[in-house]
Amino acid sequence: MSALARTFYRAFSAAIAISAIFAPPLQTEAWSAAGFSSDKAKFAVKFKDEVSAYRIIGVFVLPGESLALEVADNKSQDGYSLHFNAGVGSKIGNNKWLWIAPEDTGLYPVRVGRSELKDYITLNVFVMVPYDDVKGEYLNGYSIGNYPPPNPNNGHAISKPPRGFIEVTPATEDALVAPHFKLGQFLCKQEGSYPKYAVLEERLLLKLESILEKVNEEGYRCNTLYIMSGYRTPRYNQAIRNVKYSRHLWGSAADIFIDVHPEDGMMDDLNADGKADLSDAAILFDIINRMDSDPQY
Repeated sequence: MSALARTFYRAFSAAIAISAIFAPPLQTEAWSAAGFSSDKAKFAVKFKDEVSAYRIIGVFVLPGESLALEVADNKSQDGYSLHFNAGVGSKIGNNKWLWIAPEDTGLYPVRVGRSELKDYITLNVFVMVPYDDVKGEYLNGYSIGNYPPPNPNNGHAISKPPRGFIEVTPATEDALVAPHFKLGQFLCKQEGSYPKYAVLEERLLLKLESILEKVNEEGYRCNTLYIMSGYRTPRYNQAIRNVKYSRHLWGSAADIFIDVHPEDGMMDDLNADGKADLSDAAILFDIINRMDSDPQY
């Protein structure tokens, strides 16, 4: 691939940024396409404004924050239970609980399920570092930069700085935030030592999983999607001269492509024409575009 073609290819890949603006359809029946497993339970859990049937999903809260959890199909008998090793949890109704996060930053798995069915959903809850802990442009030595001021033309919450930052260490960067995605995949590309920090929205994870399912359903076998760009600090976003209010700064967008054969940091030859170029990126773009147009998404 020529340098010019590579430039256009990268630009096209960035154009298929996945913005977390809709919730994928709820399906609790796992299916398999050419060996791919969506890894869903036979039930779903409600948390925040989301509903997920994935057997593992990342959730992001602040120290001491209360997290309400509920089995989505609450017509079933009161047979589900909540399991956790830290924080404080209490039952508040039929298959409903309130879990209060610890005060210390870190990863705290919380599990909901029924032992007799051997079916569980694990919420990998990350207690974030509050935004107010940023001193100047740095958080514990990691360069964040300055978030742009509220946009008077945008009443959406994206105008405000994020509530907090996920602390990423060598021990947590491989932690799953969804069945097929790890926390480290979403780190900003800027240089810096540990601890590093990121912002990530749960809805983006749900959408990426739904896209991955659809990609496999259409015959493109892959176990994850390559995250070319996930979270961006304001410092990095300014360095690459991207738009000021990019959703990457709020952890609700990702630039993706399929990278399996071989795993080389470049889009695969999806149409099997012997080369990787814009026509391959267009295949993924078309899949996502059709999903955006489908009422079930």
